[in-house]
Amino acid sequence: MNDPQVRFEQLIAKLKERQYRITPQRVELIRLIAASEGHPSASQLYNQIKVQFPTMSLATVYKTLDLLKEVGEVLEIGLRDDSHYDGNKPYPHPHLICMKCQKIMDGELDAAVGKIVQEVENNFGFRVVKHQLDFYGLCPDCQKKSK
Repeated sequence: MNDPQVRFEQLIAKLKERQYRITPQRVELIRLIAASEGHPSASQLYNQIKVQFPTMSLATVYKTLDLLKEVGEVLEIGLRDDSHYDGNKPYPHPHLICMKCQKIMDGELDAAVGKIVQEVENNFGFRVVKHQLDFYGLCPDCQKKSK
């Protein structure tokens, strides 16, 4: 994981560079994203931040996440109930998603994914601009529980 303070400064700099407003609520949300070790959902981030900013709306969280997605600093992982966000690895990489507990893990298959993208481009003449690869199954913990 990146150093949370360095990541925080990168995210703030990116928003300032594009002249987005840097409100105290956004600062705190960006601090949470930079320090996150997993893939929090918007509602999880909202529940953490509303303690400090009780009048902040969930819409503000989504708007800020959308801005960070727009500038390429957050990767959205769409799940059945709620999207989750990866603010520490905002580049395309595989995710391993447990269908039982909804746990999301990063898959370290970057070389293999690069080969798949290359194969798609070569075999189909399709220019890949963006990709996301998700694997759905059961995490080791849920596998143990089901035995």
